[in-house]
Amino acid sequence: MASILIADDDPNILRALAFLMYGQGHAVRTVADGEAALAAISEAPPELVLLDVMMPKRNGYDVCRALRANPHFARLRIVMLTAKGRDSDRRTGFDLGVDAYLTKPFAVRDVVGCIADVLAGAPAAGQ
Repeated sequence: MASILIADDDPNILRALAFLMYGQGHAVRTVADGEAALAAISEAPPELVLLDVMMPKRNGYDVCRALRANPHFARLRIVMLTAKGRDSDRRTGFDLGVDAYLTKPFAVRDVVGCIADVLAGAPAAGQ
């Protein structure tokens, strides 16, 4: 399956998403802030990043912007999974180059389906 990095500052969400992704057969790493996400990605790029927007040190938009500005990470798939669900928030995410945008609270089947679609190269979800 795929290697996935989950970046979220809520430990309960990190545990739940990690458990869910492990259950789908993915290799999972977790981090709790934006700087740690960038460091982990630089150290060993995953195939997909589940990225929260509201995190300490660097928010998810900053992380996405930095990744998309680096040609080494051009093929990295990014799924925003956040409580910021306004149309303007979604637009910002897609303008920055995310592959999909999901809002919290989330349904397990939606996250699993979205990740499967993004990894398969399907069109962006959550627009």
